Amino acid sequence: MQWTVVIPLKPLARAKSRLADTAHDGLRPGLALAFAQDTVAAVLACTAVRDVAVVTDDALAARELAALGAAIVPDEPLGGLNAALAHGAAAVRTRRPDSPVAALNADLPALRPLELARVLDAAAEFPRAFLADAATVGTTLLTAGPGQELSPHFGPHSRTRHRESGAVEIGLTTVNSVRQDVDTGDDLRAALALGVGARTAAVVEGLLIAGQ
Repeated sequence: MQWTVVIPLKPLARAKSRLADTAHDGLRPGLALAFAQDTVAAVLACTAVRDVAVVTDDALAARELAALGAAIVPDEPLGGLNAALAHGAAAVRTRRPDSPVAALNADLPALRPLELARVLDAAAEFPRAFLADAATVGTTLLTAGPGQELSPHFGPHSRTRHRESGAVEIGLTTVNSVRQDVDTGDDLRAALALGVGARTAAVVEGLLIAGQ
């Protein structure tokens, strides 16, 4: 099964506010963009993925992610994360009604294509499935097979909300790179320990140099 991965990205100026203890306001947009670039690059390198659709209204992010090969879907609902994901999935299925779709966080800078392929292959066994994040409270990935609505419930306690919605939790181990999203300084350190992509590494190196 070849998946279309839908990735939502809020305007960079408002992204990653919980990283205030790690990067000041002027640096967080660049860090958020680097996370998204490394995420999209890893997804496009995954053998289980056909293509990527990024839902965003940020002009810089749209330009940079399109340059990597992502399709850009304007965030027309402007109704938050779940509305953006539902809109992105609908846009994908306007072109390919039977396409399996996967919603994925944009802040997975340590993402490994092989680990993502394992998760997507496991998800293909179920109409809808999800993967919990490293904190075991949220969700980093939600899938919907052919003919199934995505029905995203991201946000606080999304692991419970996705399970209650009927999605099956994927219980794979050793797919830490698909679980490790980055909201806080501790999350960033955990991602760095896994090994982040080149763009995130370059921005973090700049942060460290600036802090010397």
